[in-house]
Amino acid sequence: MLPQTLLGKTDIRISRLGLGTVKFGRNQSVKYPDAFELPSDADARQLLHCARDYGINLLDTAPAYGVSEERLGYLLRGERKDWVICTKAGEEFSRDYNNDLGQNTGKSNFDFEATALRKSVERSLRRLRTDYLDIVLIHSDGNDAHLIHHHQVLHTLSELRRAGWIRAFGMSTKTLEGSLICAEQADVVMATFDPAQESDLALMQSCSTHKPGLLLKKIFNSGHLLADDPLCPKEKNSKSINAIIEQQMAVIFAQSAVNSAIIGTLNCQHLRTNVQCALLGLAENGLLA
Repeated sequence: MLPQTLLGKTDIRISRLGLGTVKFGRNQSVKYPDAFELPSDADARQLLHCARDYGINLLDTAPAYGVSEERLGYLLRGERKDWVICTKAGEEFSRDYNNDLGQNTGKSNFDFEATALRKSVERSLRRLRTDYLDIVLIHSDGNDAHLIHHHQVLHTLSELRRAGWIRAFGMSTKTLEGSLICAEQADVVMATFDPAQESDLALMQSCSTHKPGLLLKKIFNSGHLLADDPLCPKEKNSKSINAIIEQQMAVIFAQSAVNSAIIGTLNCQHLRTNVQCALLGLAENGLLA
């Protein structure tokens, strides 16, 4: 079972891996290497049961993930207190219902005004059938600093935390500048990480200093890092993929600032492999009791 850790300076305990649920609700205009169908309720429920059995309690969703929030609200009935739910605000996705597997259809819309963010959080509460949200992040359009300084998005979410609607707030960032501001001003930063990039190492240092919760996203580049080589035998591909996962987990958990990494999959075996590799990465860095 995966161990848990505190999310930054909050009192929220989260598993070292979280389950991303974009694939529960959206398969249009996504950047995955292969097209996919949305899972049935039975399949989605089975994946959630697998995640829970492996020690995962963190679920990542968003209004921009199509019907993910609504489906989680339905699937988690009676189990809400077993999960830490991270959702977002600022981006909505309009699905093209005439194209079930269209990779380049559907449209995102952004609105970061205070009234829109408040309505988004209210809607997420209804969709998820809960009276509180554990984590709400601004779903950035790439203009992180502008959103923080001009739209005052972090202030808006801090007011909702004060009102008791949410337990922690932050931003899913796209720039180093935005990540560094959030590290100082927010409870949580969600960011990508590449150890070869000096800017990413600077973020790790800032998070080590200010101690916000740090969640890593797209650790396998939306699946592209794990895409099969069609010229290689299937067994060799599998071993190579496992080696990549294991290496990534070791690199991620070498960073003391990292609380958890988000994994997106619809396959219980894939999830189990990630958990096993995460445990190896945690052990390698002395993070298992």
